[in-house]
Amino acid sequence: MTNKALPLTGIEKKRFLEIVENFGKCRILVIGDFILDQFVWGTVKRISPEAPVPVVNVERESFIPGGSLNVANNIRSLKGGVYPCGVLGRDLYGRMLLKTMRRQGIETGGIIYDPDRPTSLKTRVIAHSQQVVRFDREKTEDVSPAMIQKILKFVHERIREVHVVILEDYGKGVMQPHLLREVVRLAKKYKKPVLVDPKEKHFTYYHGVTCITPNRSEAFVGYERTHRMGHKTPTLEQVGWGLMKKLALESVLITLGEDGMALFEKNKKITRVPTAAREVYDVSGAGDTVIATLALAMAAGAKMQEAAKLSNLAAGIVVAKLGTATVAPAELKEAIRKA
Repeated sequence: MTNKALPLTGIEKKRFLEIVENFGKCRILVIGDFILDQFVWGTVKRISPEAPVPVVNVERESFIPGGSLNVANNIRSLKGGVYPCGVLGRDLYGRMLLKTMRRQGIETGGIIYDPDRPTSLKTRVIAHSQQVVRFDREKTEDVSPAMIQKILKFVHERIREVHVVILEDYGKGVMQPHLLREVVRLAKKYKKPVLVDPKEKHFTYYHGVTCITPNRSEAFVGYERTHRMGHKTPTLEQVGWGLMKKLALESVLITLGEDGMALFEKNKKITRVPTAAREVYDVSGAGDTVIATLALAMAAGAKMQEAAKLSNLAAGIVVAKLGTATVAPAELKEAIRKA
């Protein structure tokens, strides 16, 4: 059975506005892969004579915190308190990332420096509101045990004062079984929900967390990795409930692009949340906005269905913006009033 989410009632709108108003009292711990996002903006007027590719005339460049730091930036933009923890190299891009974090008011106490590892850099070339190409400079091997111990030290220091823990897995070497087990153990000890933005190859790591937030593709691949597959392709319902049971989760929130979201909760019916997006320019970072808003809403006392609806509204705002973007409280409140 499925519950179909309807347009918000007046009572729901009042409730959601109160939840957003309380975001400023919430504190979130974000653990994951730190990435520096570089955007190269320009125009295209001709094709290269050397190869059938566009020639981009570069007009400007911008740098923003990416990876798990985009989640942190979304939380900060929504006025929540956030403590990000991850690994940076002692290099030029690491210094640039530190500078962008300070400029945007993101806490830097959880930075772990690894002199033997480069800072991850993603460069996107954008012309006429479209991404032309992306290239990555990074090392994706697991970070060293010494770095994991430093991350866990930071978690021990902060776990009591935060309301929710986010594990943001970009597959760049931070998310490892030992780290996940210890974070989940600590979170359960102090009764803190743990939300995971998953990576397909790591689904078996997420046993016992509160909620995972995969997109459709990630959910189906994750199901395949954790179950014996038959000849038939599983349904969305089989995937959601299957992941819940196999990983001992309390909930699964699957984002479905233009089809909205599907929320699976223990001992409840599926809740389908229709998309809130009216225009879609760029889906970059939409998943980060979803988990950031979900965590803040839960920290502010929202039930899971309420938190899912709010995160859906936030995602609908961010996909209408070009580039990796964030949402401001005023924008989210306006979306609630119009819902």
